[in-house]
Amino acid sequence: MNLVSNSPRIQELCEGLREYSALDPALYQKYQVHRGLRHADGTGVVAGITKICNVHGYMINEGEVEPIPGELIYRGYQITDLVHAVEKENRFGYEEVAYLLLFGKLPTAGQLKSFQELIAEERELPDGFVLDMIAKAPSNNIMNKLGRAVLALYSYDDECEVQTLENEVRIAISMIARMPVIMSAAYQVKRQHFDNESLVMHPLRHEETNAQTILSLLRLDRQYTPEEAHLLDICMMLHAEHGGGNNSAFSCRVLTSSGTDPYSAYSAAIGALKGYRHGGANIKVIEQLDTFKREIKDTTDDGQVADYIRKVLRKEAGDGAGLVYGMGHAVYTLSDPRAVLLKEKAFALAKGKDIEEDFKLLDAIERLTPALVAEKSPRAAQKHICANVDLYSGLVYRMLGIPADLLTPMFAVSRIAGWAAHRIEEVLTGNRIIRPAYKSLAKAKPYTPLAERG
Repeated sequence: MNLVSNSPRIQELCEGLREYSALDPALYQKYQVHRGLRHADGTGVVAGITKICNVHGYMINEGEVEPIPGELIYRGYQITDLVHAVEKENRFGYEEVAYLLLFGKLPTAGQLKSFQELIAEERELPDGFVLDMIAKAPSNNIMNKLGRAVLALYSYDDECEVQTLENEVRIAISMIARMPVIMSAAYQVKRQHFDNESLVMHPLRHEETNAQTILSLLRLDRQYTPEEAHLLDICMMLHAEHGGGNNSAFSCRVLTSSGTDPYSAYSAAIGALKGYRHGGANIKVIEQLDTFKREIKDTTDDGQVADYIRKVLRKEAGDGAGLVYGMGHAVYTLSDPRAVLLKEKAFALAKGKDIEEDFKLLDAIERLTPALVAEKSPRAAQKHICANVDLYSGLVYRMLGIPADLLTPMFAVSRIAGWAAHRIEEVLTGNRIIRPAYKSLAKAKPYTPLAERG
């Protein structure tokens, strides 16, 4: 690539671009435009209906938002009940959740066994795929490689354009099975090419679940404890779905509504999830945690932690964005059920280990931030800010030995079940391209001949 962003030619092209593109924020209110498809109070504009998932974080009481403990409901079932059920029976739950999301009902023991076998059979990537589509074009960002690899699978599928329900289900199952394998292969190639590490590719084990497969492929010795595998499985259950309005699921539905193929829709969802305002937030939390540990003399002192949070909010510390990552959510007000569950499981597994101190620091951030945000802004004082799942997920993955490069990709390999459910629902019930309107503010101008332009 010869052209660089700071070259004089690029600089010249960008002159005045900010001015020409600038929009006065007051115009959104003037034309009653809901920025981000969100109302002024932060609640979402209703853009569709779904039977797949309900993200419940507040009540509307006589026109006002009333905070409530958060609920995440898959096909009518509380996520807390689903997690506690598999824990009680000491088994893995992600495949069961994927079945529930795709088919709308809990499977029988026989149906679950058959579904798990289908996933195991579909894990193997096409011949030559790893070499041609991953190894020959290494990427320093695994999310970009995931998106490219998913799109490339189109070329290996003879039925990629067959528009039947059965074919949608077939591709959905193959995506649930293959995403962990693609992620692991992309990471190993990245380690070799960019980090000068040895390239290690393990063969697949048919008997392993998705969570076990991930740990097995990533670890050089392939060893993991039952507790580690079950914790990763719970993480995947919690990340499997989060409603049709979240950015990546909505992206998947938007592309699906155009009539495009499944691979294109899933690749777009991966691209959306990569963003730091969406799935990429867990990386920001880990970076923030490391900064807190480096800059605060005594992280067990609430006063010192609070003082540093104030600096972050004033944009005097951190990355300068003025945000405490992992705090606040578009829907949840009093609590995020995913964060509650993850915190509970993580603290239990971390007890007595060095990483326990890191979890205690996150707990302090969760306890102290709401009051400090309210202290900074009277308007913010009217909002309820709780920890979201990103506050704890990144550190849980670190405890499990999942590299930082894979924090957001882990989100994607879990969320593919939800994306597939939304795509299939859109295929079956949408029947109309999603095409919202934009108010144009461009004024009519007379054309100026090329020779007369200054």
